[in-house]
Amino acid sequence: MNPRRPRRRFFLGTLAATGALAVGWGLLPPRQRLQPGAPLATAAGESAFGGWLKIGADGQVQVVMPKSEMGQGVHTGLAMLLAEELDADWARVTITEAPIDRIYANQATVLDSLPFHPDDDGPIKRSAHWLTAKTMREVGTMLTGGSSSVRDLWAPMRQAGASARAMLLAAAAQAWGVPVAQLQVARGVVSHLGSGRNAGYGELAAAAARLPLDSSAPLKTPAQWGLIGRPLARLEAQAKSDGSAVFGLDVPGMLKAPGQLVASVVMCPTLGGRVAGFDAAAVQALPGVKQVLAVDGHQGGTAGVAVVADSAWRALKAVRALPVQWQDDPASTPAAGYSSSAALDDLARQLDSDAGSALFTHGDVAAALRGAAKTLQADYRAPYLAHATLEPQNCTVQIHPDGRATVWAPTQIPAIARDAVARVLGIAAERVTMHVTLLGAGFGRRLEADFIAQAAAIARDTARANPALAGRPLQVLWTREEDTRHDFYRPAAVARLQAGLDAQGQLVAWQQVSAGPTILPQVMQRHFGLPAALVALSPDKTAQEGAFDQPYEWPAARVAHVAADSPVPVGFWRAVGHSHQAFFKEAFLDEAAHAAGADPLAFRAGLLQQHPRHLAVLQAAARLGGWGTPLPPAADGAPQARGIALHHSFGSVVAQVARVSMGGDGAIRVHHVACAIDCGTAVNPNLIRQQMEGGVQFGLSAALYGGVDIVRGQVQQSNFHDQPQLRLAQAPDVDTVILPSSAAPEGVGEPVMTCIAPAVANALFVLTGQRLRSLPLRLPAAPQASGAKPA
Repeated sequence: MNPRRPRRRFFLGTLAATGALAVGWGLLPPRQRLQPGAPLATAAGESAFGGWLKIGADGQVQVVMPKSEMGQGVHTGLAMLLAEELDADWARVTITEAPIDRIYANQATVLDSLPFHPDDDGPIKRSAHWLTAKTMREVGTMLTGGSSSVRDLWAPMRQAGASARAMLLAAAAQAWGVPVAQLQVARGVVSHLGSGRNAGYGELAAAAARLPLDSSAPLKTPAQWGLIGRPLARLEAQAKSDGSAVFGLDVPGMLKAPGQLVASVVMCPTLGGRVAGFDAAAVQALPGVKQVLAVDGHQGGTAGVAVVADSAWRALKAVRALPVQWQDDPASTPAAGYSSSAALDDLARQLDSDAGSALFTHGDVAAALRGAAKTLQADYRAPYLAHATLEPQNCTVQIHPDGRATVWAPTQIPAIARDAVARVLGIAAERVTMHVTLLGAGFGRRLEADFIAQAAAIARDTARANPALAGRPLQVLWTREEDTRHDFYRPAAVARLQAGLDAQGQLVAWQQVSAGPTILPQVMQRHFGLPAALVALSPDKTAQEGAFDQPYEWPAARVAHVAADSPVPVGFWRAVGHSHQAFFKEAFLDEAAHAAGADPLAFRAGLLQQHPRHLAVLQAAARLGGWGTPLPPAADGAPQARGIALHHSFGSVVAQVARVSMGGDGAIRVHHVACAIDCGTAVNPNLIRQQMEGGVQFGLSAALYGGVDIVRGQVQQSNFHDQPQLRLAQAPDVDTVILPSSAAPEGVGEPVMTCIAPAVANALFVLTGQRLRSLPLRLPAAPQASGAKPA
């Protein structure tokens, strides 16, 4: 019998039905984020309310936390949101780790990655955001990054608290036989207005948790807030002060498991190289050494050799003594022929012939440049950067006799990390239990799972090679040197900027075209196995962010990027594209102001007439920094100058004024930084100021010292002696003003990073007359007067 051939009508009908289902799904509201796929695990006396909190019979409130705490204070800020709507007693609020579940998937970061201009509020953008949010609810992943934690959970955390509060009130009303309207609640106690009866949340929790989850419970108005907006201390501050806080490095001390193991690794110095051979016998007899084994590169990492021992010191001592031969010739290792200085020159040459892919165009910029009375052009450069987290990469893995695995790791991506471990061990992801410790900084480095997959492979291979070691917890600990030389670096970039001015000094044209490796193709391949070439077909917004998405009202403009191939592993670094594009934009904007004979503050203000929010931030920073007032010499008699910068990123607007002088030895000294920020509702002003102060120091370290040099595929820096960080004596005073807002909260941790480099560079021009167009900022010659009027 011949098979029946499908008819055209069948195909059309199927297509129409599929389209109708897709449209129907798209029109439905996103699924709720209150109820997890599986009920929360509870201990005796605990009751769970959806997926976001548990209340104990003793009245203790545990906020279920899906975000990683890496110094940004997010555990405190998010707990405040839930506790506010719950009307909890803040003194009885604690944090408990969230399981891996879709309701915790980060939607805000993915929405922020869509390549739309902030001013765009059209139907295409709204539809894209709607469909993306719905999709991420179904297939998204848990992550902490992109200054998104409070933005992402602003609604779910508050709704969870309000729902639980409504359930507790309903339980009290049922128990006392009174209407809910006659009840009031304060600091975890429900009271009846008529009878004077009251009950704590702990007494009501069990009965309340059996009631249906009330997802329609109303939220408080800002006038009713008692916690949001207060500068509360961090929940984890005491533990960090007394040493009881558990970071990844502390896990062995926390477990106190007999016979636990520690592995130290050495990886091929050439990025992407492999192990040709090693002499295990040379170290096998050293005290405490249990195993020596090769380990492949996982999740984009580089292959190496691990020494497993009974202590960290013995493992480190042995791995340093281990003779290893590497396979890293150019024929087998693409990075072996790569040098970063030559690559930057190549990027500049690419800009001579490639106009790049544009995410923003307005008017005819070529015609505007041709018709300008004055034009200027400059190339700017930024190097590769390592993350340099204070806590080096580490992970502890225990493979149990039944094949299950438990992992303790300082990670920003618990679900992706769990999947990576499962692949290495050849087990279902559900058989891997992830515990996220406190992070000794992240900066985007722990958005990678290479060190976690590596630890799983070392634990697996150690047990296979020596069954007597099976079942023991094994911690893999990288040295600072390995961490610096095997990072996923911020991409190096070159930008060519052009500006045109009319006869009155008004800016009439702006063009900014950059070139450099892009991040998303590599990341999507590492995490999800997607072909990099396929991902590269769509523009990587992170390459142009900080350039195309800014508020300045250019009469004619074009912003584009040339995607360049590179064998260097790149990843998300704090503020991502904003970290260098803001420097390019704000420093060149100062060049345009100087060419126009205009004050840099007034020049910017003239381009913000339709952006009052940004103008208010700019003016607030200028007032705080004393812009336009006379500056006395520094304490050593050296002249001082101010520089200013403004930037929009992660939903927030930041402006900074830096006060700078030059030391007698030519050293750049930053004395004071005035910061202004509009980040929407200030959930906890204390946390915001801390982030502003810490971010300035971190950004200044990168601006003055940061840079990774690669020669023949090998990173030349290794530790803080050649990758220095700002010292306490070099740290400037930082003052912050937070502009009041009733809008939803926006990002904080990364926006503060964006302005410090251009603000300092602009001040240095006033002092020296030299335009520093490359990071890190280094003066090539002795200072000289600029002729610019000090601000």
